Amino acid sequence: MSFRNPILDAWAAGRPTYGGWVSTADPLAAEYQAAAGFDEITADQQHGAIALRDLPALFAAIEGHGVAPVTRVAYLDPHAISTSLDMGALGVVVPMVESARESAALVAACRFPPVGRRSAGPTRAIYRMGLDLADLGRVAAIAMVETVAGLEAVESIAATPGLDAVYVGPGDLAISLGLPVVPADRSEAERRVHADALARVVRACRTAGVVAGIYAGTGAAAGAYARQGFQMLTVAWDAGLLEEGGRAELAAARAG
Repeated sequence: MSFRNPILDAWAAGRPTYGGWVSTADPLAAEYQAAAGFDEITADQQHGAIALRDLPALFAAIEGHGVAPVTRVAYLDPHAISTSLDMGALGVVVPMVESARESAALVAACRFPPVGRRSAGPTRAIYRMGLDLADLGRVAAIAMVETVAGLEAVESIAATPGLDAVYVGPGDLAISLGLPVVPADRSEAERRVHADALARVVRACRTAGVVAGIYAGTGAAAGAYARQGFQMLTVAWDAGLLEEGGRAELAAARAG
């Protein structure tokens, strides 16, 4: 039986995916989060304390609960992308994509020839996905749009052949737009600017027939973004869950 990528299958059926995010290399932390039932969990190699060598153990912990492993690489590096896929990532998120040329390079790093430039050496992926290159190539290529330059090119980025999703980093996008990072600190006019930018991404994705994704950070925000048309939604990250949960319980204890 051919391998089916549950992330791509959900998107093809019009269903959103709700993801978690891990920034620590401890497999136990990834396993605890996977037990919550997320559709996918992204291991962050850009801002997290995670290296390529950490991926096999993290992915095994995530897969053990039937959750799809994804990773964000540090930058547009074909070696990091292909190696992450060889380790079993079912999707790769590439930050700071600002042009169709960069998006095309991302896709090429995810696809085997003649479509792309990925070398065949799926060291660990074969044990989850099999030996067929067609199956091994069923991975999600995801471009992050989080700068003004990326926003201005989002229509051409989304239209890149072979791209599966455009994922927004709302905090970095706010910084690039000259807006406060924290939504509550923005004026009404600034909130409209940010909302218009997100709407532009969703429109571009709909026109191109790809998925719009976003880092939400909370369940409530993820639900709101889903109603706006986003289909790849990151609900929470490990450090945030620990800190916020601990703060809430400590406050309750001190309140008596």
